[in-house]
Amino acid sequence: MNVYSKSETELDVRPDDIDLYQHVHSTRYLDYMLAACFVQMERDYGMSMMDFAARGLGWYMTSSTVNYKRPLGMGDRMVVRCWVEHLTETGCRVAFEIDRLPQRKRSCDGFCDYALINLKMNRAVPIPADGRENCRI
Repeated sequence: MNVYSKSETELDVRPDDIDLYQHVHSTRYLDYMLAACFVQMERDYGMSMMDFAARGLGWYMTSSTVNYKRPLGMGDRMVVRCWVEHLTETGCRVAFEIDRLPQRKRSCDGFCDYALINLKMNRAVPIPADGRENCRI
């Protein structure tokens, strides 16, 4: 069985995240997940997005699912927890949870599917062995 590590990153709601209804706009939750993934890839997995780009590779989101539970609002702080749920030959599923601090009440959860793309050919390619290994605990 594959076991992948979970990582946490704390973020703040920014003023430009707020919509007309005075809570965080639904699209921003994916922005939070992506921001946390960028930090976590470098800090916890030892391979940043820039490391992949230097190899001519990029991660393209192919689908996303967000389950909204409670809204975040102005002045809120959150913890974004992400982990690789599973790998395929050319991609992965990244699951996430966003909890409002300090109570750690669930704001939303979900997952995103990604394909690893050769940036010159614009085609999916196999995940390098070191990329696979760095996802494991």
